[in-house]
Amino acid sequence: MTTSTYLRSEREGATLIVTMANPPRNFLNAAMVAELTALAEEVERDESVRVLMLTGGIDGIFITHYDVGELSGASDVARQRETFGAGKLHGMHRLLLKLQALPQPVIACINGVAMGGGCELALACDFRYMAEGYSIGLPEVRVGILPGAGGTQRMTRLLGTAKALELMLLGDVVDAHEAERIGLVHRAVAPGRLRGEALALAAELARRPSLSVALIKQCVLQGSELPLPEALRFEQDAFWQTMRSDDAARLMREYLRSDRPLDEQ
Repeated sequence: MTTSTYLRSEREGATLIVTMANPPRNFLNAAMVAELTALAEEVERDESVRVLMLTGGIDGIFITHYDVGELSGASDVARQRETFGAGKLHGMHRLLLKLQALPQPVIACINGVAMGGGCELALACDFRYMAEGYSIGLPEVRVGILPGAGGTQRMTRLLGTAKALELMLLGDVVDAHEAERIGLVHRAVAPGRLRGEALALAAELARRPSLSVALIKQCVLQGSELPLPEALRFEQDAFWQTMRSDDAARLMREYLRSDRPLDEQ
């Protein structure tokens, strides 16, 4: 992997674990976003990586939030302009879309606080396991802005309009157990068990056929944006791609020879 200032990468079997560290408060900033984007592009090309896991490298912090100093400077510039961006997506958007589109599953191992940009980063991952005792949310309204890296869109798609509006308009954050209850994270885990449970999930995902995993992600994430007849055609094309794969031929024959139910294969 490319040399990085803010990221440390290590392998655990087929899982690439990326630890994000920007002392002392682990703010996300433009340089870290650029490094994460470059890493995601490398992961996309590396077939030996079956799962990507993101976690925080500062005690008690996943990502606190995006660097408000950077945002304040951007605010000063914006106040002098009448138009903004001309429709071009910000680097943070491009990063999160890249992570979402990876053929490999992406796990957010949320080992501490995750607000603002940290929450938005987690929302772009396929799985979110979170340590008990910490908070997650989108409190941007409290500093006069709004979640600008996909938070208004991804949280609404995940939780529904009513709950997303409640959290974002009030700027409330929730603890890990409440986040699990409302579906913001998949699982709240004791801090000492978080990494182990996230890696166990990663190992299970790595055992699944890579083509099926990649195409299921595409069907869910892209198909959900399409009218149903178009989404069904998309799914049908993906289904026939898997049917032509060596994995499908092998695994279906193994199932036919086995006396175990499908969910135990």
